[in-house]
Amino acid sequence: MLDAETVILHFDKGVYFGLNDVGTIVWNQIQSPHTVQEICDAIMREYEVSKDRCEQDLVQLLEELCKQGLIEVRDETAH
Repeated sequence: MLDAETVILHFDKGVYFGLNDVGTIVWNQIQSPHTVQEICDAIMREYEVSKDRCEQDLVQLLEELCKQGLIEVRDETAH
């Protein structure tokens, strides 16, 4: 059932990536630049999860999306 799942396609690589409802929140948040903390805050408004767990899982998801070439992660402090 795909009701709560978002599927991201990378046509150039022939890769697709499925996201559950939390992953969908993340995907919607990263459509414009947001910090990890801002995204984590959005998740914690919707779900009962500790800040540490949220940040850990979020970083893991962002790293995987980056590894697949689906997102670009930037350090906002770098010039």
